[in-house]
Amino acid sequence: PRAVTAPPPERPVAQQAAAQPATDPSPLVAAPAPQAEAREAPQAVTPPRSDAAHLNNPPPPYPSLSRRLREEGRVVLDVYILADGRVGETRLRRSSGHPRLDEVALDAVRRWRYVPARRGDEPIPFWYVQPVDFRLDS
Repeated sequence: PRAVTAPPPERPVAQQAAAQPATDPSPLVAAPAPQAEAREAPQAVTPPRSDAAHLNNPPPPYPSLSRRLREEGRVVLDVYILADGRVGETRLRRSSGHPRLDEVALDAVRRWRYVPARRGDEPIPFWYVQPVDFRLDS
């Protein structure tokens, strides 16, 4: 008698989602690239910035109850920055451990403006990791 073994289960293949939702329901067909473009090297992407002085991004206000309770921490957010520098979406990547601080950081960053990411000279939408620190000694 021969032992029968089941075939290994198939693993699903992860699919990457597009950074922007598709607006055209027709199937995408790649057009052949012109020869000149085929020889060009890919352009480097410059990440967005929120620290430019002309953007006037105010720091999040420190909640008074959090001050009294001596709550401190670092909130880390994922921020989707549109090509025009506005914030399209924010997500909590890592909590400070204090929900009040997390919410204040999310609310403030949603109103910030950024110098958008660029591919060459062209502004592009970009996911950016934005830390926000809350320190009582600062």
